[in-house]
Amino acid sequence: MPNHRRDFLKNIAGTVVAFTIIPRHVLGRGYPAPSDQLTKGVIGMGVAGHQHIDYAGTRLTAICDVDKSKLLTDKKVKTFDDYRHLLLQKDVDIVHIATPPHWHGLIAMEAAAAGKDIWCETPMTHSIAEGKQVVNAVQTYGRIFRLNMNHRIDGNFYGTNIPVRKLKKLTFSGLLGWPLTITLAPHTGFTWPGEYTGLTNLPVQPVPATLNYDRWLGPAPYKPYNINRIQNFRGYWDYGAGVLGETGQHYLDPVQYLLDKDETSPIEVEVETPLQHPDAVGTWQKITFTYQDGSKIILDPEGRDANAPFISGPNGKLYADFRSDIPDLEKRLANFPEPLLAITDFVKAVKERQTFVTNEENGHRSCTLVNIGKIALQLGRSLQYDPEKQTFLFDEGANRLLNQPLRTTWK
Repeated sequence: MPNHRRDFLKNIAGTVVAFTIIPRHVLGRGYPAPSDQLTKGVIGMGVAGHQHIDYAGTRLTAICDVDKSKLLTDKKVKTFDDYRHLLLQKDVDIVHIATPPHWHGLIAMEAAAAGKDIWCETPMTHSIAEGKQVVNAVQTYGRIFRLNMNHRIDGNFYGTNIPVRKLKKLTFSGLLGWPLTITLAPHTGFTWPGEYTGLTNLPVQPVPATLNYDRWLGPAPYKPYNINRIQNFRGYWDYGAGVLGETGQHYLDPVQYLLDKDETSPIEVEVETPLQHPDAVGTWQKITFTYQDGSKIILDPEGRDANAPFISGPNGKLYADFRSDIPDLEKRLANFPEPLLAITDFVKAVKERQTFVTNEENGHRSCTLVNIGKIALQLGRSLQYDPEKQTFLFDEGANRLLNQPLRTTWK
């Protein structure tokens, strides 16, 4: 077994072959034939991990968790406490990454190199640099990547009864004018400003006998064990980003789609926040993202502007119950085409080698919203961003946070 990432990647290099024709014996490892049942492994057996155990068209063959008390005893399923062992299993087609966010990027890159297709929890990565590296790895190794979100095209926008497809039709129509401002607040379901915050001055506690705490920390800086770091990992900058990391991408990804920003990022992020603790995530009041064309996304979890429209433009406004000041809006929308379809069945995407609707590219861009917001909160100041170079302007302090620091053994 390799002792660190470099040895692991050296071991699995060259195991992925190009997709040419259908039979498995021709496709080689990592490309299941369409008639085959896909096999899967789950890394991280918390609440999110258990959600991936059963779904149609797949069979669970392996699980992994650094806490041995969370591993199943079913002898038909192989169990590991080191994800690298799981990635070396030939009977795993899909890897589900359900770990804390500070592990998402590294495991996704190594899973791609190991010839696995990937279903990853949100946020996609813990840093902007990792996001770029995941995009490169997935595309270099020809893998299918899914970000675990269901409402980019299908279903209603979170917190409303409005189908996302209907909203896309509206923003595409131009009836509201341009640029648009989209506000996410309690009236659209985005709330919980005080949840997922961390505790300061944590006392040192003994590590449970079943937990490999050093491996749980992985690439993150060493901090003495306290159970709150494990149970509330979202509340610490080393592993999460509070409510922004927990629910932010679920809201921001469909908004990015509505604004047609899948290939770019904002040029500015403004924050209203008290001074943040260097370790524990605190509360904040407002985040505003502004794009080159003037479009804006406003996160207002406290609902300070209770009368803010959901979507507004120079020609009109739309509210969360689909009230609008545009006459005959429904009738006028009927004259516009429906949004383009996308693959929303992950099993089908894997078998047919088709790009999934929430993939590595648009996922990286919507996760960039999370990560530039997180950096602005950590620093307590507004920032300017170059969406092409994917770096901050005139702020070396912010640029030092483009990548998470890796402990020596994980570099």
